[in-house]
This record gives sequence, C-alpha cells and structure tokens, in this order.
Amino acid sequence: MSFINLIMPAKEQSRNRRECMKIDKLSFQIAGQLLEGRKSFREIAQELAVAENTVRSRINKMQKEGVMDIVARLDVEKLPGHTMVFTGVLLDERDLFAKCQELSQLRGVVSSAVVTGRFDIILTLLLRDGYGLLEFYSEEMAKIDGIRSVESFVVYKGSKLMTPYILDPNTLPE
Repeated sequence: MSFINLIMPAKEQSRNRRECMKIDKLSFQIAGQLLEGRKSFREIAQELAVAENTVRSRINKMQKEGVMDIVARLDVEKLPGHTMVFTGVLLDERDLFAKCQELSQLRGVVSSAVVTGRFDIILTLLLRDGYGLLEFYSEEMAKIDGIRSVESFVVYKGSKLMTPYILDPNTLPE
C-alpha cells in the first residue's frame, strides 16, 4: 500500500483528479493580480490584455471549483490578544485524510494538512484571549478519537503571518 493510499482512499484520489479544473497561465496571472485585493476586474483585464468578462468568468469558475477563494487576511501580530499556534498531531489510526478533514472543522483551526515527518497532521490555529490552548484542547480536541499525542508551537514572532479571521467576532471579550 502506498503512502498516498494511507492518507486518501483511491476512490477519493481519482475523484479529486477528475473534478479539478485545468489551471492555465492566464488563471495564475489573474490570481496573481488579486494578491493586491482591491483591483477591479476591469483593471486586471487591462493589465493582462484580455476582456473583462474573461477575468470575471475565470474568477467565478475558480471560486465555484474551490480552486480560489477571495478573503480578507489579517496580520496576526497586529491583532491584540490573538495568537497563532501550529500543532503537530500524531494519530493511532491510518485514515489520515478523514481525520485531517475532521480536525479542520474544529473551532480555531485555520487549516489542517497531512504531512511527512514525526507528525501525521499539522494544524494552524488562531486563538485569542478567552479562547486559548487550554480551551482548544479541552473543548475541541477532546471531541476527536484516535489521537495519540499533540505538540504545540506557539508563534512569538513571525513574518507574513496573514490569516483569514475564522473566530466568531460576536464572542470577543469586552
């Protein structure tokens, strides 16, 4: 059994390959133009010398296919009371892909990834005053079976630590 079969069943692998849209040079160029975040479709079209409708339809298709998402990203270091944490997860079971999906649904998880190395999965967490590591482990991770061990890496200082804001802003402490 190959490593990829451990993390994602063959049926899922072939479905993912079939469903993925072809990303060509123009799609990458459009995505690059969106890094600034405030460019209009018209400005992108002019810069790439294509029709505005081409830009609009490409972006809409990439969003629909799940290839691209347009979100505001915030600098964690400039968010008072917030912390970014990377958590390595070692599992007792081998269905890594399913467990990765399950972990991604927990409150505070920005992203989850199946990785090589001493951990099976790495989580990126966004935590804040009133919802820190203790709450994450006791309220969220406690729901998940099959976890052998975890190790957390709290970010003290970072570079380009931009993240979407995934926590409920209505629950911010006063």
